[in-house]
Amino acid sequence: MEARAYLKYARISPRKVQVVLDLIRNKDLNLATAILKHTPKAASEPLLKLVNSAAANAEHNHQMNPELLYVAECFVCPGPTLKRIRPVSKGRAFKILKRTSHVTMVLKEREEN
Repeated sequence: MEARAYLKYARISPRKVQVVLDLIRNKDLNLATAILKHTPKAASEPLLKLVNSAAANAEHNHQMNPELLYVAECFVCPGPTLKRIRPVSKGRAFKILKRTSHVTMVLKEREEN
């Protein structure tokens, strides 16, 4: 059994989110939340909310044991890019790309020994 949670249209670059996701992949739920709480990255706060949401989904919707949960899969895909214009000298305009992310988090139960 698995529990999923999605974060869509997050206004942070997928490249920045990927760095934090690599830290928590295949970690136990308690360890993953501790890592996210103490990582000084912009993506940590929305990812912590996402992990907590996935854990709540697992416990409430699928009656999974929160002590046995771990981050089985987590990945980020680029969302739509917002295009903005920055005026510069001599009447020129530079394009600014404000990137968005779609993050997927999957929690599963470890096998009891």
